[in-house]
Amino acid sequence: MRYLAIGDIHGSMGALSALEDYVSFTQADRLITLGDHVDRGPDSRAVLDWLIKRKEAGTLIPIRGNHELMMSAACKSERHYDEWIACGGDAVLRSYARSGSKGEIEDIPDAHRQFVERDCRPYFETGTHFFVHASVYPDLPLDEQPDYMLYWEKFNDPAPHESGKIMVCGHTPQRDGVPRSIGHAICIDTHIYAGGWLTCLDVQTGEYWQANERGQVRAGVLDSDA
Repeated sequence: MRYLAIGDIHGSMGALSALEDYVSFTQADRLITLGDHVDRGPDSRAVLDWLIKRKEAGTLIPIRGNHELMMSAACKSERHYDEWIACGGDAVLRSYARSGSKGEIEDIPDAHRQFVERDCRPYFETGTHFFVHASVYPDLPLDEQPDYMLYWEKFNDPAPHESGKIMVCGHTPQRDGVPRSIGHAICIDTHIYAGGWLTCLDVQTGEYWQANERGQVRAGVLDSDA
């Protein structure tokens, strides 16, 4: 079984489709998406359809990101709605828009709201790795981490976690398009929504594959800064 981590997708269905073909995902793979599935990119609706299909098939472990938190809050509060729109939520609504409309919250299907609000997890761990959207405090167990660390903290060369496991995260865009590894922590947000790359990492081998919205693909192996 491969554990394949996928960085922040941000509604970039073109890149996700190209990555799926390039990596050749199988039923035996476990795909771990690191949050920020929505916002900013052109087709959050199609991304959520893709993710829900794979979760129902038992091959997907979705992690919650700060953009899922903002979308959930926007569905419940006008104040949070305005904040969400300013952070890329307008692109989400456009992906649901019917002919002649700009898209409304009411256009989002219940299954998509449930995925964003309830199906995504705060973290996931294996025997050797753990997966979060943003970061963690090194001296706190995963089930005691505050929301700020899990969803909002930047990747600022964090110290090794007390568990001894390797952290795999997204959230902090690597604007050069290359995943960043410091040995005990790896960030694979490679800035897809701003013309960068979407990254899929095999956490056991260090091999990674990337695609962009134009359908271009490339591959590499992690180079640790540690």
